[in-house]
Amino acid sequence: MLRSIVLGFIVAGMAQAAPASAAGVKVAVVAPVEGPFALLGKQIIDGASFQAGDRGSEVVVIPETCEAAGAEALTKALLAAGAEAAIGFLCTESLDAVLPALAEANVPALTLSVRSDILMEDVLKKNWPFFRLAPSGKAEPAAIVAAITSRWKDKPIALIDDGTIHSRELVESVRTALAEIGMTPVFTDTYRPAQEQQINLVRRLVKSGATHVFTGGDRQDTAVIARDAQEEGAELTLLGGDTLNAADVTLPLADGVLALTLPDAAQSPEGKPVADAMRAAGFEPEGYVLPAFSAMAVLEQAKDQAEKDDKPLTDALLKGPYQTILGPIAFNAGHERGDTPYRLMQWQSGRFVPVADTVGTP
Repeated sequence: MLRSIVLGFIVAGMAQAAPASAAGVKVAVVAPVEGPFALLGKQIIDGASFQAGDRGSEVVVIPETCEAAGAEALTKALLAAGAEAAIGFLCTESLDAVLPALAEANVPALTLSVRSDILMEDVLKKNWPFFRLAPSGKAEPAAIVAAITSRWKDKPIALIDDGTIHSRELVESVRTALAEIGMTPVFTDTYRPAQEQQINLVRRLVKSGATHVFTGGDRQDTAVIARDAQEEGAELTLLGGDTLNAADVTLPLADGVLALTLPDAAQSPEGKPVADAMRAAGFEPEGYVLPAFSAMAVLEQAKDQAEKDDKPLTDALLKGPYQTILGPIAFNAGHERGDTPYRLMQWQSGRFVPVADTVGTP
């Protein structure tokens, strides 16, 4: 009963985006079913299946091995499934293997996780029907720069990284973009990660005059820096990237820490009823569950649009936006999401909340 009520609510919310009595869509869900990524694969399958059950869409599970050796078998299985579209694809290796064959069969693919910009360059050059629900590799630094320039333009800022490849590249992208608009940090540094304390780093930040700090480090290191800053009486505003959206390791994250990250759809007004219904059905709406649920919703609405226009499904995917619990989804000419999914969030009382919902955020 709860499921019917929830999905009725969702369909009502999407009524303006698509005809009401359309048929379902047959979708291949490419996801690991065994091995170290099996849990993530189950999340994708659960989310897609939950949405598919509402109006007769069909899910065909295609096991993903994330190994080049299984590429031929994966391609054959996908083509044999007779699916109208494919979602999932945790691994770049899987996409590299199947995209040429899917393009030949005109079957669009939608990834929930792969962020490779090199892959997308190949997609556009070769006109493959591939779309990305996950943000691109360029989206995170762009969102960080936008937040810094809109909120900290008159502040003495510092940029710090932990020496890892991801952290260095992220911070360097931010530094370069800020330099182009004339913003120069008063302090830059690479700190040693996974330390029990970062008091010396905090003292160097204070000595530099920095009051607002972007860190490319992970959640644990950021929690240590925030704690040590409080103990030193240093008034530092800390901002991190998507890596802060993780579980505490040994030290809780301090209230007030900012992050450019993906909001929890299960807490949104649109997503909470769906999340509650999923829990009632016996599984948690975590990880890739809600993105997979939303991917199915996009494909169902796109099929409605394709039939209305008498055009291929790939063409319809470029025609959105389509309403989902992640917000309106529209793909641009580069097959990326038209708007950034990153939001400025602040840690408060055990969870990240949108900055718009906070008071006095620096």
